[in-house]
Amino acid sequence: MSYAPIAVFAYARPDHLRRTIESLSANPEFADSPTFIYCDGPRQEADKSQTDAVRAYVDSLAGSAVKRVYRDNNIGLAKSIISGVTEVLKQYDAVIVIEDDLVVSPHFLRYMNDGLHCYRDQDRVASIHGYCYPVDVELPETFFLRGADCWGWATWRRAWQHFEPDGQRLLDALRRERLAHAFDLGGSYPYTDMLANQVAGKNDSWAVRWHASCFLQNMLTLYPGRSLVNNIGTDDSGTHCAATDEFFQIVSETPVRVDPMPLVCSKTAEASFARFFRKNRSVSVRVARKLRSILGISG
Repeated sequence: MSYAPIAVFAYARPDHLRRTIESLSANPEFADSPTFIYCDGPRQEADKSQTDAVRAYVDSLAGSAVKRVYRDNNIGLAKSIISGVTEVLKQYDAVIVIEDDLVVSPHFLRYMNDGLHCYRDQDRVASIHGYCYPVDVELPETFFLRGADCWGWATWRRAWQHFEPDGQRLLDALRRERLAHAFDLGGSYPYTDMLANQVAGKNDSWAVRWHASCFLQNMLTLYPGRSLVNNIGTDDSGTHCAATDEFFQIVSETPVRVDPMPLVCSKTAEASFARFFRKNRSVSVRVARKLRSILGISG
Protein backbone atom coordinates (compact mmCIF):
# COMPACT_ATOMS: atom_id res chain seq x y z
CA MET A 1 0.00 0.00 0.00
CA SER A 2 1.44 3.38 -0.99
CA TYR A 3 0.91 6.19 1.47
CA ALA A 4 -0.77 9.51 0.77
CA PRO A 5 1.45 12.59 0.70
CA ILE A 6 1.46 14.90 3.69
CA ALA A 7 1.29 18.69 3.40
CA VAL A 8 2.52 20.52 6.50
CA PHE A 9 1.89 24.27 6.79
CA ALA A 10 4.17 26.36 9.00
CA TYR A 11 4.73 29.99 9.78
CA ALA A 12 6.64 31.37 12.78
CA ARG A 13 6.43 28.79 15.57
CA PRO A 14 9.55 26.61 15.43
CA ASP A 15 8.87 24.85 18.73
CA HIS A 16 5.32 23.98 17.72
CA LEU A 17 6.47 22.74 14.31
CA ARG A 18 9.10 20.57 15.94
CA ARG A 19 6.46 18.92 18.12
CA THR A 20 4.25 18.42 15.06
CA ILE A 21 7.01 16.76 13.05
CA GLU A 22 8.17 14.64 15.99
CA SER A 23 4.63 13.35 16.48
CA LEU A 24 4.34 12.54 12.77
CA SER A 25 7.72 10.79 12.92
CA ALA A 26 6.34 8.46 15.59
CA ASN A 27 3.98 7.06 12.94
CA PRO A 28 5.55 4.05 11.16
CA GLU A 29 4.16 5.27 7.83
CA PHE A 30 5.85 8.68 7.98
CA ALA A 31 9.23 7.59 6.61
CA ASP A 32 7.57 6.34 3.42
CA SER A 33 5.13 9.24 3.03
CA PRO A 34 6.01 12.03 0.57
CA THR A 35 6.03 15.17 2.71
CA PHE A 36 5.72 18.79 1.60
CA ILE A 37 6.48 21.48 4.18
CA TYR A 38 5.14 24.90 3.23
CA CYS A 39 6.72 27.81 5.12
CA ASP A 40 5.13 31.23 4.75
CA GLY A 41 7.21 34.41 4.71
CA PRO A 42 7.25 36.94 7.59
CA ARG A 43 4.37 39.40 7.84
CA GLN A 44 6.66 42.00 9.36
CA GLU A 45 10.34 42.38 10.17
CA ALA A 46 9.74 41.42 13.80
CA ASP A 47 8.60 37.95 12.66
CA LYS A 48 11.70 37.23 10.59
CA SER A 49 13.76 35.65 13.37
CA GLN A 50 10.99 33.13 14.00
CA THR A 51 10.34 32.34 10.33
CA ASP A 52 14.10 31.92 9.88
CA ALA A 53 14.15 29.52 12.84
CA VAL A 54 11.32 27.53 11.27
CA ARG A 55 13.26 27.19 8.02
CA ALA A 56 16.47 26.25 9.82
CA TYR A 57 14.58 23.45 11.54
CA VAL A 58 13.02 22.27 8.28
CA ASP A 59 16.45 22.32 6.62
CA SER A 60 17.73 20.04 9.38
CA LEU A 61 15.21 17.33 8.58
CA ALA A 62 16.76 14.33 6.89
CA GLY A 63 15.14 12.28 4.16
CA SER A 64 14.67 12.71 0.45
CA ALA A 65 10.90 12.36 0.92
CA VAL A 66 10.74 15.86 2.46
CA LYS A 67 10.10 18.65 -0.04
CA ARG A 68 10.50 22.23 1.18
CA VAL A 69 8.45 25.12 -0.17
CA TYR A 70 9.60 28.50 1.15
CA ARG A 71 7.47 31.54 0.34
CA ASP A 72 9.42 34.73 -0.34
CA ASN A 73 6.57 36.88 0.92
CA ASN A 74 3.79 36.42 3.44
CA ILE A 75 0.72 35.13 1.62
CA GLY A 76 -1.30 34.26 4.74
CA LEU A 77 -2.57 30.95 6.05
CA ALA A 78 -5.65 30.73 3.84
CA LYS A 79 -3.83 31.29 0.56
CA SER A 80 -0.96 29.07 1.71
CA ILE A 81 -3.26 26.13 2.44
CA ILE A 82 -5.52 26.58 -0.59
CA SER A 83 -2.61 26.88 -3.02
CA GLY A 84 -0.56 24.17 -1.30
CA VAL A 85 -3.35 21.59 -1.27
CA THR A 86 -4.13 22.41 -4.90
CA GLU A 87 -0.47 21.99 -5.87
CA VAL A 88 -0.11 18.61 -4.17
CA LEU A 89 -3.37 17.35 -5.68
CA LYS A 90 -2.07 18.13 -9.16
CA GLN A 91 0.53 15.42 -8.52
CA TYR A 92 -1.39 12.99 -6.31
CA ASP A 93 -4.95 11.72 -5.95
CA ALA A 94 -5.12 12.50 -2.22
CA VAL A 95 -3.37 14.54 0.48
CA ILE A 96 -3.15 14.63 4.28
CA VAL A 97 -3.07 18.18 5.68
CA ILE A 98 -1.43 19.23 8.95
CA GLU A 99 -0.80 22.68 10.40
CA ASP A 100 2.11 23.55 12.68
CA ASP A 101 -0.01 23.56 15.84
CA LEU A 102 -1.16 19.94 15.79
CA VAL A 103 0.26 16.93 17.64
CA VAL A 104 -0.88 13.58 16.31
CA SER A 105 -1.16 10.04 17.64
CA PRO A 106 1.27 7.35 16.44
CA HIS A 107 -1.83 5.81 14.82
CA PHE A 108 -2.86 8.97 12.95
CA LEU A 109 -1.34 8.18 9.54
CA ARG A 110 -2.66 4.62 9.53
CA TYR A 111 -6.19 5.90 10.18
CA MET A 112 -5.91 8.63 7.54
CA ASN A 113 -4.57 6.28 4.89
CA ASP A 114 -7.13 3.60 5.75
CA GLY A 115 -9.90 6.18 5.47
CA LEU A 116 -8.61 7.50 2.16
CA HIS A 117 -8.39 3.96 0.80
CA CYS A 118 -11.77 2.82 2.15
CA TYR A 119 -13.80 5.76 0.81
CA ARG A 120 -11.80 6.84 -2.24
CA ASP A 121 -14.57 5.77 -4.63
CA GLN A 122 -17.43 7.14 -2.53
CA ASP A 123 -18.06 10.52 -4.13
CA ARG A 124 -20.23 11.69 -1.25
CA VAL A 125 -17.34 11.44 1.22
CA ALA A 126 -15.42 14.72 1.17
CA SER A 127 -12.69 14.12 3.70
CA ILE A 128 -11.20 12.20 6.60
CA HIS A 129 -10.70 14.05 9.89
CA GLY A 130 -8.35 13.19 12.75
CA TYR A 131 -9.57 15.38 15.62
CA CYS A 132 -12.67 14.67 17.69
CA TYR A 133 -14.09 17.09 20.25
CA PRO A 134 -14.02 16.10 23.95
CA VAL A 135 -17.72 15.31 24.16
CA ASP A 136 -19.81 13.83 26.96
CA VAL A 137 -20.74 10.49 25.36
CA GLU A 138 -18.96 7.45 23.98
CA LEU A 139 -18.92 7.70 20.20
CA PRO A 140 -18.78 4.97 17.54
CA GLU A 141 -15.35 3.84 16.32
CA THR A 142 -15.87 6.09 13.30
CA PHE A 143 -18.81 8.19 12.17
CA PHE A 144 -19.88 10.71 9.55
CA LEU A 145 -20.96 14.33 9.83
CA ARG A 146 -22.05 16.67 7.06
CA GLY A 147 -19.49 19.17 5.78
CA ALA A 148 -15.76 19.27 6.44
CA ASP A 149 -13.28 20.17 9.18
CA CYS A 150 -9.75 21.46 9.62
CA TRP A 151 -7.67 19.95 12.46
CA GLY A 152 -5.73 17.13 10.83
CA TRP A 153 -7.64 16.16 7.70
CA ALA A 154 -7.29 14.50 4.33
CA THR A 155 -9.11 14.70 1.03
CA TRP A 156 -9.03 13.58 -2.57
CA ARG A 157 -8.63 15.52 -5.80
CA ARG A 158 -12.21 14.57 -6.71
CA ALA A 159 -13.54 16.26 -3.53
CA TRP A 160 -11.24 19.30 -3.51
CA GLN A 161 -12.63 20.31 -6.90
CA HIS A 162 -15.81 21.29 -5.02
CA PHE A 163 -13.94 23.86 -2.91
CA GLU A 164 -15.46 27.29 -3.56
CA PRO A 165 -13.10 30.14 -2.57
CA ASP A 166 -15.79 32.81 -3.05
CA GLY A 167 -17.38 33.18 0.37
CA GLN A 168 -20.20 35.37 -0.95
CA ARG A 169 -21.38 32.62 -3.29
CA LEU A 170 -21.38 30.18 -0.39
CA LEU A 171 -23.22 32.56 1.90
CA ASP A 172 -25.84 33.31 -0.75
CA ALA A 173 -26.38 29.59 -1.37
CA LEU A 174 -26.79 28.82 2.34
CA ARG A 175 -29.40 31.54 2.68
CA ARG A 176 -31.16 30.71 -0.59
CA GLU A 177 -31.46 27.04 0.37
CA ARG A 178 -32.36 27.93 3.98
CA LEU A 179 -29.49 25.90 5.35
CA ALA A 180 -27.91 28.44 7.69
CA HIS A 181 -29.40 26.93 10.86
CA ALA A 182 -28.31 23.41 9.90
CA PHE A 183 -24.89 24.74 8.85
CA ASP A 184 -24.58 26.23 12.35
CA LEU A 185 -25.20 22.75 13.78
CA GLY A 186 -28.67 23.64 15.00
CA GLY A 187 -27.58 27.09 16.09
CA SER A 188 -24.83 25.78 18.38
CA TYR A 189 -21.87 27.35 16.55
CA PRO A 190 -21.77 30.58 14.47
CA TYR A 191 -20.36 29.17 11.23
CA THR A 192 -22.63 31.40 9.14
CA ASP A 193 -21.44 34.49 10.99
CA MET A 194 -17.86 33.34 10.51
CA LEU A 195 -18.48 33.01 6.78
CA ALA A 196 -20.15 36.43 6.65
CA ASN A 197 -17.15 37.91 8.43
CA GLN A 198 -14.85 36.28 5.90
CA VAL A 199 -16.84 37.92 3.12
CA ALA A 200 -16.61 41.26 4.95
CA GLY A 201 -12.85 40.94 5.29
CA LYS A 202 -12.94 40.49 9.07
CA ASN A 203 -11.22 37.10 8.87
CA ASP A 204 -9.51 35.07 6.19
CA SER A 205 -10.77 31.61 7.11
CA TRP A 206 -10.21 28.98 4.44
CA ALA A 207 -11.72 26.37 6.78
CA VAL A 208 -15.23 27.83 6.94
CA ARG A 209 -15.26 28.02 3.13
CA TRP A 210 -14.16 24.38 2.86
CA HIS A 211 -16.83 23.37 5.39
CA ALA A 212 -19.51 25.36 3.54
CA SER A 213 -18.43 24.03 0.14
CA CYS A 214 -18.85 20.44 1.29
CA PHE A 215 -21.99 21.13 3.33
CA LEU A 216 -23.75 22.63 0.31
CA GLN A 217 -22.83 19.55 -1.74
CA ASN A 218 -24.33 17.36 1.04
CA MET A 219 -20.93 15.69 1.41
CA LEU A 220 -19.69 13.91 4.53
CA THR A 221 -16.52 13.78 6.61
CA LEU A 222 -15.35 10.71 8.51
CA TYR A 223 -14.39 11.29 12.16
CA PRO A 224 -12.72 8.98 14.69
CA GLY A 225 -14.57 8.20 17.89
CA ARG A 226 -11.28 8.75 19.77
CA SER A 227 -9.24 11.78 18.83
CA LEU A 228 -5.97 11.18 17.00
CA VAL A 229 -5.06 14.88 17.09
CA ASN A 230 -4.54 17.51 19.76
CA ASN A 231 -4.30 21.21 18.94
CA ILE A 232 -1.38 22.80 20.81
CA GLY A 233 -1.93 26.18 19.15
CA THR A 234 -4.70 27.24 21.51
CA ASP A 235 -1.99 28.58 23.85
CA ASP A 236 -2.35 32.09 22.34
CA SER A 237 0.79 31.64 20.22
CA GLY A 238 -0.99 31.40 16.90
CA THR A 239 -2.17 34.10 14.54
CA HIS A 240 -5.78 32.91 14.64
CA CYS A 241 -6.20 31.39 18.12
CA ALA A 242 -6.94 32.71 21.58
CA ALA A 243 -5.72 30.86 24.66
CA THR A 244 -8.16 28.16 25.75
CA ASP A 245 -7.99 24.52 26.80
CA GLU A 246 -11.62 23.54 26.17
CA PHE A 247 -10.51 21.76 22.98
CA PHE A 248 -7.64 19.86 24.62
CA GLN A 249 -7.61 16.16 23.82
CA ILE A 250 -5.32 13.33 24.87
CA VAL A 251 -4.60 11.55 21.61
CA SER A 252 -5.64 7.94 21.37
CA GLU A 253 -3.02 5.37 22.31
CA THR A 254 -4.90 2.69 20.38
CA PRO A 255 -5.58 2.48 16.64
CA VAL A 256 -8.92 3.56 15.22
CA ARG A 257 -10.28 0.93 12.88
CA VAL A 258 -11.82 2.05 9.59
CA ASP A 259 -14.47 -0.22 8.09
CA PRO A 260 -16.99 0.55 5.34
CA MET A 261 -20.30 1.78 6.72
CA PRO A 262 -23.46 3.48 5.46
CA LEU A 263 -23.04 7.07 4.33
CA VAL A 264 -25.30 8.69 6.93
CA CYS A 265 -24.69 11.33 9.58
CA SER A 266 -24.37 10.14 13.16
CA LYS A 267 -27.19 11.74 15.13
CA THR A 268 -25.42 10.83 18.38
CA ALA A 269 -22.22 12.58 17.33
CA GLU A 270 -24.08 15.55 15.89
CA ALA A 271 -26.00 16.08 19.13
CA SER A 272 -22.89 15.67 21.28
CA PHE A 273 -20.93 18.18 19.19
CA ALA A 274 -23.81 20.67 19.48
CA ARG A 275 -23.89 20.24 23.27
CA PHE A 276 -20.12 20.77 23.41
CA PHE A 277 -20.35 23.99 21.40
CA ARG A 278 -23.24 25.33 23.47
CA LYS A 279 -21.41 24.53 26.70
CA ASN A 280 -18.31 26.30 25.44
CA ARG A 281 -20.02 29.14 23.63
CA SER A 282 -17.71 31.64 25.36
CA VAL A 283 -14.78 30.08 23.50
CA SER A 284 -15.99 31.33 20.14
CA VAL A 285 -16.59 34.79 21.63
CA ARG A 286 -13.02 34.96 22.97
CA VAL A 287 -11.58 33.72 19.70
CA ALA A 288 -13.57 36.33 17.77
CA ARG A 289 -12.37 39.10 20.09
CA LYS A 290 -8.77 37.94 19.76
CA LEU A 291 -9.05 37.84 15.98
CA ARG A 292 -10.47 41.37 15.86
CA SER A 293 -7.62 42.56 18.08
CA ILE A 294 -4.99 40.93 15.86
CA LEU A 295 -6.49 42.37 12.70
CA GLY A 296 -7.16 45.79 14.19
CA ILE A 297 -10.91 45.53 13.63
CA SER A 298 -13.31 47.29 15.97
CA GLY A 299 -16.78 46.16 16.95
